[in-house]
Amino acid sequence: MLTKTPDIGADPAAPAAARPPRRALLLPDDTTNRKNILLLIQLRWIAVVGQIATIAVVQFGLGIKLPLVPMGTVLAALVALNLASLAWLRNRTHVSNRVLLMMLLLDVAALTAQLYLSGGATNPFISLYLLQVTLSAVLLDTRSTWAIVAVTCWSFVGLTLQHRPLELPPGSIGDLFTLHIAGMVVCFALDAALLVVFMTRIARNLRERDERLAALRQHAAEEDHIVRMGLLASGAAHELGTPLASLSVILSDWRRMPALAADPDRLQEIDEMQAELKRCKTIVTGILLAAGEARGDAPRVTTVNTLLAELMAEWRAARAAPTLAYENAFGADVQIVTDTALKQVVFNVLDNALEASPHWLNFSASRDGDMLVLKVRDMGPGFAPDMLAQLGKPYQSSKGRQGGGLGLFLVVNVVRKLGGTVSAANRPQGGAVVTLTLPLAALAIGARPHDK
Repeated sequence: MLTKTPDIGADPAAPAAARPPRRALLLPDDTTNRKNILLLIQLRWIAVVGQIATIAVVQFGLGIKLPLVPMGTVLAALVALNLASLAWLRNRTHVSNRVLLMMLLLDVAALTAQLYLSGGATNPFISLYLLQVTLSAVLLDTRSTWAIVAVTCWSFVGLTLQHRPLELPPGSIGDLFTLHIAGMVVCFALDAALLVVFMTRIARNLRERDERLAALRQHAAEEDHIVRMGLLASGAAHELGTPLASLSVILSDWRRMPALAADPDRLQEIDEMQAELKRCKTIVTGILLAAGEARGDAPRVTTVNTLLAELMAEWRAARAAPTLAYENAFGADVQIVTDTALKQVVFNVLDNALEASPHWLNFSASRDGDMLVLKVRDMGPGFAPDMLAQLGKPYQSSKGRQGGGLGLFLVVNVVRKLGGTVSAANRPQGGAVVTLTLPLAALAIGARPHDK
């Protein structure tokens, strides 16, 4: 149901146990690690195909005999590892740094086995170790990266001491250096191409992760901003309560004074002052309700069409704005539970529109599937492009006054907490339109029970 914006009015100095739990901002980015493991799986498929092609060229093209059975066993193990990895990832979202480290270590082990069977450190493809080191530097934490460096260096040294020598065909000793150089060229080109392709993809994954973290930080900052404003508004409302009560008593005393009671003009002015004072009290009460206080006015059951009609009547009476045109195309009525949140949202958007366009306003309601769509149109100057790009950010205002721009900021955050969206655009015929889209499920009876 519609309720206060979360955390407004909470005491930041309260003990941690008394404050509502809050999810940590910087969570392990499981999605990014999962995407990176999928990239490692793709790289392993490329390695399998490349090794098959290389073995075929060396064995049948160059006539160099290789231990096909052991090398085929390593290739089969890589294929099995890929299939097992895909099955493991199918229903899993959490992927840790340890899993990435294990994957890279298995790749290093497979490469070491193939190099051991094909000449050891004399094999020109031994520089593929650098590919594993580079990937670990990007994907793993510092300690794990140095572990990969240590393992690859130890493997390199081990291959210089122990390996299976190549069985060269008779009379090919003179061409050995030429073959080695050719192999180094092929290995360099392959290494460079794989680094460009996969480092680009990994960088894209990391960039997406950073964007998500930046959005989380922005969201947390906005919520903290709302909390601070709620505390300020709540404190101001409490402070204003005393002078407003004093003014109410004074006006009541004036009304009973014989000299003023005999003057109709003065009585009319006192009545107007009492009406404005009552409106101020209503505003203060609304602030306290939004801050989570003064819970005497519980949310009430109503319907969409009834609520919208009441909102329009109350807004027109309070603002004396006969220029508002109200269109209701919602259709069949739906029962909902509501409190002051939706009223504050709608009134805020209408007040902004009235200030920009005092001669014509349009408020329309419609239904799009399971969504309530509210639109406020005006004939004002519209939004500047930079304001549209920063819609809902605090202190983004065209009014040029200090502290402006908080209205839409609060509107966007309240609607977002209800699962809806806020969008704004400039109309082709002039003016602007602000669209509030709210899921009816968020307004239904029994919705959002923990937000009360």
